[in-house]
Amino acid sequence: MPARPTAAHRTWIERVARFGFAARGLVYILVGLLAAGAAAGMGSRATDPHGALRAVGRQPLGTAFLAVLGCGLAAYAVWRFLQAGLDLERKGSGVGALAVRASFIASGIGHAGLAFTAGSLAVGLHEGRSDVVRTWVRRLLDEPNGRWVVAAAGLAVIGSGAYQFYKAYSCNFENDLLLSRMTERARRWSRRVGRAGLVARGVTFLVIGWFLLRAALEVDAHEARGLAGALRVLGRQDSGHWLLLVVALGLTAYGLLSLVDARYRRVT
Repeated sequence: MPARPTAAHRTWIERVARFGFAARGLVYILVGLLAAGAAAGMGSRATDPHGALRAVGRQPLGTAFLAVLGCGLAAYAVWRFLQAGLDLERKGSGVGALAVRASFIASGIGHAGLAFTAGSLAVGLHEGRSDVVRTWVRRLLDEPNGRWVVAAAGLAVIGSGAYQFYKAYSCNFENDLLLSRMTERARRWSRRVGRAGLVARGVTFLVIGWFLLRAALEVDAHEARGLAGALRVLGRQDSGHWLLLVVALGLTAYGLLSLVDARYRRVT
């Protein structure tokens, strides 16, 4: 069993986690605002966190902002790895607990990739625009039985989407918040933004998972979609502008929930 962190360790772990949640929240807010702009015909394009970072880099003082975001995203990745390695949330060592801790590692890897993107853009390195999801799906489909791995991933993402709806309905995300430190008004607004954000995230997960299943069934990596592709699919539906706008506002709310976590999350 991992050693429990000392008081000094808990202090710096908490600072790392809160910095990471703040950076993550800002990135999701940017993703939501860009998607909302696309829905409203304001010239922006619905994109994923990598695309949002590229958009930041094109703004005045974008390099400095990217450097801060890159450090924050790296901090979030470190927090996720510590969650898994030190079992900070006391999940234990059962099969289900190990699956949850593995998800922390996967999240850490994903946010480390975002931190690398931000850092690369900040120092002026060219950051390619290849679709990461399609790239990995293509590699998997080239492997024996790879289509079944892609199909399993699609089902897992759909399951994660359904879980987002459950979290929104049950409000169990509040279990991780220090509610005693929040005013009644803050609790009310955090519940609202949390529910809206989780529903929007659930919708995007369902779309991503569905297209992963299609890619597996048709053995065609071009069918796969990441977050940017999922948002664009929503925008192409009947009344798609309104649907995209609602989801975009929900993703912005999810970013706000991360800012709530930065302030009130129970970390260690």
